[in-house]
Amino acid sequence: MIVVTGAAGFIGSVVAGFLNKKNRRDLILVDDFSRADKLLNYNQKDYAQLINRNEFVPWLDLNHSKVDFIIHLGARTDTTEFNYSIFEELNISYSKAIFTACTKYELPLVYASSAATYGLGEFGYHDNHEIVNQLQPLNPYGKSKNEFDKWVLVQSETPPFWAGLKFFNVYGPNEYHKGRMASVIFHAFNQIINKGEVKLFRSHRPDFEDGMQLRDFIYVMDVAAVIDFLMNEKPANGLYNLGTGKARAFYDLAVSTFNALDLEPKIVFIDTPEDIRDKYQYFTEADMSKLLEAGYDQPFRSLEDGVNEYVNNYLKSGLRY
Repeated sequence: MIVVTGAAGFIGSVVAGFLNKKNRRDLILVDDFSRADKLLNYNQKDYAQLINRNEFVPWLDLNHSKVDFIIHLGARTDTTEFNYSIFEELNISYSKAIFTACTKYELPLVYASSAATYGLGEFGYHDNHEIVNQLQPLNPYGKSKNEFDKWVLVQSETPPFWAGLKFFNVYGPNEYHKGRMASVIFHAFNQIINKGEVKLFRSHRPDFEDGMQLRDFIYVMDVAAVIDFLMNEKPANGLYNLGTGKARAFYDLAVSTFNALDLEPKIVFIDTPEDIRDKYQYFTEADMSKLLEAGYDQPFRSLEDGVNEYVNNYLKSGLRY
């Protein structure tokens, strides 16, 4: 059996669906299933059992012999939440319990880290382990992810295989429930439908034109494909970046969304809010060399192709994956 935590959420539900399409039906889906707005993310999936996240570790103690692999994607991902104790409980303590159980029962593990660990990118966006202790995340969410990475790297005993994935800007279906934390593509689509325009932050740096702030946007289907590769191939243990390796401008993203709708672009620039202006990232780009050297050879979707697929196959109809 394969365990997917965070299975009612965005990436977790897509990974569960991806595994279903690979003819895996023996899935254990773990999450807090109390939110009605997440129901459509998992109620049509094929799975063996749903388990509340608070009951998962005790369940694993009793059923570990049946488990082949754990994909731990459950986390609190709200970058605007500043109560660090929430992240300590859900992103650190809970993840430590899962990692410890995987070590004890010799279960391979993939878990979600984040590119938020890189902060303003003072040390670049390289997934080598030497810089992890120096990183300065910009918010409690990023700090919690980096603290767990730091803890993992000093463990003398580990699962037989483990990989922590530093997700960059993931977008795609099944993020309807995420509100303001949904991807920029999701918000751009809704702005176009409701107002006929997209609002982007104006640049407050002379070296960047308005809308030309750069991010590494990766389509969630490509994320699922990488997780499937790691599960099957089990390369060297460690942290792995997961982006496309190619930064793209928010302006390009907005234009791609208009193009997917066969509409002329109408983009309006607004000031970046002062409370986040000094912490706003103008550039992120994943160094993907480690994953490629580990043998992953599938191409990542371009921003244009990913946005077109997302808009026309999912957002226009409200469908889930």
